[in-house]
Amino acid sequence: MKAKDPNHQAEQIVLGAAMLDGRTVPKLAALIDAGSFEVPRHGLIWEAIAAQHADGAPTEAAAVLARLADEGHLAKVGGGPYLHDCIAAVSSPASGEYYAGRIAEAARRREIKVVAARLNQYAEATGESVAAVLDRSRTALDAVAAPGEAWPAPVPLTEARVLPPFPAACLPDWVGDMVDAVAEATQTPTDLAGSIALAVLSTAVQGRLAVQAGPDWVEPCNLFTCTALPPGNRKSSVFAAMVRPILDAEAALAEDARPRIIEAVTESEIARRAAEQALAAASKNPGDPDLANGAKSAAREADEITIPVSPKLVADDITPEAAKSLLAEQGGRLAILSAEGGIFATIAGRYSGVPDLDAFLKGHAGDMLRVVRKSAPAEYVAAPALTLGLAVQPEVLRDAARMPGFEDRGLLARFLFTLPASKVGFRNPSPPPVPAAVKAEYGRKLGALVHAMHPRTEPVVLDLTPEARAKVVALERDREPRLGPGGEWEPILSWANKWTGAVVRLAGLLHLAKYPNTGAASPIEADTLDAATMLGYYFADHALGVWSYMGAGPETGPAVALLDWLARHGQSGMSVRDMHRALRGRRGLSTAAAIRDAVARLVEHGYLRERPAARRRSGRPPSPRYDLHPDMAMADDHA
Repeated sequence: MKAKDPNHQAEQIVLGAAMLDGRTVPKLAALIDAGSFEVPRHGLIWEAIAAQHADGAPTEAAAVLARLADEGHLAKVGGGPYLHDCIAAVSSPASGEYYAGRIAEAARRREIKVVAARLNQYAEATGESVAAVLDRSRTALDAVAAPGEAWPAPVPLTEARVLPPFPAACLPDWVGDMVDAVAEATQTPTDLAGSIALAVLSTAVQGRLAVQAGPDWVEPCNLFTCTALPPGNRKSSVFAAMVRPILDAEAALAEDARPRIIEAVTESEIARRAAEQALAAASKNPGDPDLANGAKSAAREADEITIPVSPKLVADDITPEAAKSLLAEQGGRLAILSAEGGIFATIAGRYSGVPDLDAFLKGHAGDMLRVVRKSAPAEYVAAPALTLGLAVQPEVLRDAARMPGFEDRGLLARFLFTLPASKVGFRNPSPPPVPAAVKAEYGRKLGALVHAMHPRTEPVVLDLTPEARAKVVALERDREPRLGPGGEWEPILSWANKWTGAVVRLAGLLHLAKYPNTGAASPIEADTLDAATMLGYYFADHALGVWSYMGAGPETGPAVALLDWLARHGQSGMSVRDMHRALRGRRGLSTAAAIRDAVARLVEHGYLRERPAARRRSGRPPSPRYDLHPDMAMADDHA
């Protein structure tokens, strides 16, 4: 029986390791590509594995087999049994990297053989001068010694994920119909209108809704939502359609309050002037106790008159200080709805130079907020309820992940993110408009909800039916193993810790939207909690996609930040020490060890390559120096 070629067996082991454990693919791809395999069918299998990983899809044998079949290559590689042979050759997936190194070395040796044959042809050629032959030979040898053009494309640091579409069917009919109609009319992903709809419902209840989720657990029902879409996706148009009824209701509330404000202003002015006259009279007769008491009484009466503020439900471009003032003025209730992402930079200190997250962290949790003004006494908002509904460009999320406090203080963990695929390039040029009946029903019910909740000074606290309460306990039980080491939600641990609370908040909003007339006096049913749970799992999938895209995890984040800096400011041949000097004080890259770990990850993924170092006969070996992948440098040049 003929023994197996060791190089061919090494190729099988690498393919089997990649199919057994997809996490090995980046390390393997940093060493080899499809052209590194000597056996042609092995190159086809590797191409399928690499394509699966790039798509964020599984690299297990069944998935690779299906891809090969779709591409018409399954018979060429020997079918499913041969994939099984590759897997059977593996003792441990961890050995894949070692054998990939052997494959890479064998590929280089084959290149050398090809060049050697070419040099022989050059030497035998009689039509060229010796100098020309030597020049061509040096060029061929240089290509093998430093194959810059053969540097494979890097393996993405962040995993691309196939994300589910927004489940509009989970919304009450009058909301879901509007979401579907607006998405169709604007030719945008349903996720955008759906995310805004949830923020609009949160705005409509004005922080006056909470859920008794457990004996000592009251969950407020205000939401932070954020959809990330590239430019040209008509975010402003969708915002205008979904938010318009809220602005109309705000204008109606302001008009209703106008007579009361005028009356109070008039009474206040009359009382102030009466107090001034009483003070003047008492000043002229300082020994008259009746006049003195009258002046004091008039001053108290003037001070006790409260002038109502004009209701304001929504703000757009606002600073943290202005948000605090508005929260205090509006009884702790406010919504910030914006089709731009500038609020992130503002929170991070674009104007003040100092990050100010308190209003947003406390406004989500309902924790007491102290508002200090220069011209007025400090105010305490006992239980603020802030709503955020944003639509931003995807790059804004990457910038936000690097802003001080956004990740480590938990601001990003409070958002329900959506990262839908853009429909640009696939849009219907003549879509149907939003049906008038759908628009009217949406506007009528949303306005009624605003007017019903606005007069309340205390929140409506909804109970859960016994069945719904049991489901909340089951959600907590289901979530816990997902958070542990190796769990599905470990990469988004800070976000997932708030997941059940987010589901409860969604359930409260869905319940009141489903039963706008009787919902405040009835408990949340199990099927409403089921609908909220479906939304919760949808947002969890998108959170995984967003965290991966942002590169915000503890393993990926520093490497993403270093790569971004190198692409913008790096120079060829930098050492870890050079990078440390340039990046000293940068969050996540403040130590040489952190930079060394990030460099190792970039080398694994093929973004950096260590330069060959000349050997020294004595003394310490020189520090490794690294070159950046030429594609990254080109991308920066064209930025």
